[in-house]
Amino acid sequence: MAPTYKPKNILITGAAGFIASHVANRLVCNYPQYKIVVLDKLDYCSNLNNLNPSRSSPNFKFVEDDIRSADLINDLLITESIDTIMHFAAQTHVDNSFGNSFEFTKNNIYGTHVLLDACNVTGRVRRFIYVSTDEVYGETDEDATVGKHEGSQLLPTNPYSATKAGAEMLVMAYGKSYGLPVITTRGNNVYGPFQFPEKLIPKFILLAMRGQPLPIYGDGSNARSFLYYPDKVVQFVENRPFNDQRYFLDYQKLKNLGWSERTAWDDGLKKTMEWYMSHPDWWGDVSGALLAHPRMLMMPGIERHIDGSEETKSMASQSMTSNSQNGMVLPASKSSVMPPKKSYLKFLIYGRTGWIGCLLGKICEKQGIPYEYGRGRLEERSHIILDIQNVKPTHVFNAAGVTGRPNVDWCESHKQETIRSIVVGTLTLADVCREHDLLLMNYATGCIFEHDAKHPEVSGTGFTVEDNPNFIGSFYSKTKAMVEELLREYDNVCTLRVQVPISSDRSNPCKFITKITCYDKVVNIPNSMMVLDELVPISIEMAKRNCRGVWNFTNPGVVSHNVMDSKLNNEMDTTKLKSESPELLSIKDSLIKCVFEPTIQVLSH
Repeated sequence: MAPTYKPKNILITGAAGFIASHVANRLVCNYPQYKIVVLDKLDYCSNLNNLNPSRSSPNFKFVEDDIRSADLINDLLITESIDTIMHFAAQTHVDNSFGNSFEFTKNNIYGTHVLLDACNVTGRVRRFIYVSTDEVYGETDEDATVGKHEGSQLLPTNPYSATKAGAEMLVMAYGKSYGLPVITTRGNNVYGPFQFPEKLIPKFILLAMRGQPLPIYGDGSNARSFLYYPDKVVQFVENRPFNDQRYFLDYQKLKNLGWSERTAWDDGLKKTMEWYMSHPDWWGDVSGALLAHPRMLMMPGIERHIDGSEETKSMASQSMTSNSQNGMVLPASKSSVMPPKKSYLKFLIYGRTGWIGCLLGKICEKQGIPYEYGRGRLEERSHIILDIQNVKPTHVFNAAGVTGRPNVDWCESHKQETIRSIVVGTLTLADVCREHDLLLMNYATGCIFEHDAKHPEVSGTGFTVEDNPNFIGSFYSKTKAMVEELLREYDNVCTLRVQVPISSDRSNPCKFITKITCYDKVVNIPNSMMVLDELVPISIEMAKRNCRGVWNFTNPGVVSHNVMDSKLNNEMDTTKLKSESPELLSIKDSLIKCVFEPTIQVLSH
């Protein structure tokens, strides 16, 4: 343990969340000699209103950003002279971790690593407090009489607890290797006001207020430190994967510091119930969180299940305005993830009759995402504005435009139509979306490159997202390259370079095989390709994460196949996409899994 010191400037991460907001408010109120800098990316389970008691205090500063932004963290530690970090920020809901485990790795492990490394680089932090969980121990035997202690083996059983245990190892390593003064806490389940209702107690309170059944996982035999069995109005539902039977901690070390429980279970539950009954709309529309097995979205902006009420927006606006005058808010740094914009999901899709546009609608229906197809012509600004006013979307998808009838040669004899659709329409849509603070997911093309001296055929050296287009052999490619370059000036656009799409839908007339039958000559060239069954859902996930910039949107690797013209073929570097979506399969594996195997199953029946 490092020598005793008096903290002056404390950084609290995840401070708009449940536990951290209570800590921040208490420190701001009770310790005016401390400067409390709070950092939060305002994820779905965060709420600026949680920090209302602190926001007018002179020793409080709110920063909206992501702990994964290394530049931001380094700058923050230096400019604010941070000497103490209390690290709460994390994805914590176990159900979510089964549905999107990579996000837990990115936030809980990588985010913690960024913080630790910044501490090492700046050399200013005197104490690093990492808030972990008792779930890192795994489950406790039902008949155990002694709880898990600080030296017990870590045996996490779900992706959430595994990432918390992994982050613990990093914290311990930085303590050992670099001498960083670290403290790790492993707490039981916590309850009380402000908690997002994906957790059991607020969920049950709100469900009871609505007269709805209370869902109990499995057979109801699982035990937690603060839970009891409600024997009425319960509904047993399917258990989640490996639901730990029991958590049981030995907290003697904490008691030795003088801590003892001050609020009895009955009193705490009563206070919590009274708070939720007095604040039923604190979180807005939480119907998704009240499901038996919620799968809340987990990236900033679009996944927050609050209604975006004027109270919340006003609070954020006032906080940014008043505090910025006092130097209390730092601007968010630019990254591949946009700052929070919307409080729910609804997509506006252009390209209803197209291959990708049609598939987008089907996937939205399957995922329960509200969507509508645009009715207006993209060349007409007033049409787009009317669509946005009527639909009120959170994101706009552009899968419209000419790609050739039946191939790109059509564009050579229809240049005006091509310009109107590809150039005027796309740029108008991007501009209107920017005016309305909307992210535009724009499906572009990789047919703007041809093999050259730096990227020879069969070399394995692909064109990157930074490379400038070098193919001018078709009017279609010229217009696409022009639009892509201009769209780089719009920070609200995510450009997805699609190339040689393939699908398991054997009846679609846009299928690659159907299109190449119209050509007189084909040659055998390795080429980057994409399997729509896998990549279109990924584009929706990228929209949820508010990704932006240019992306090579193909499966990793190449496939040799008969193609119409060697000039229109190239290899795309998918390093950036693979980093964002590590689960992405290689083109050959994706073809087998998503195209060949389903086709064989259909034919066999």
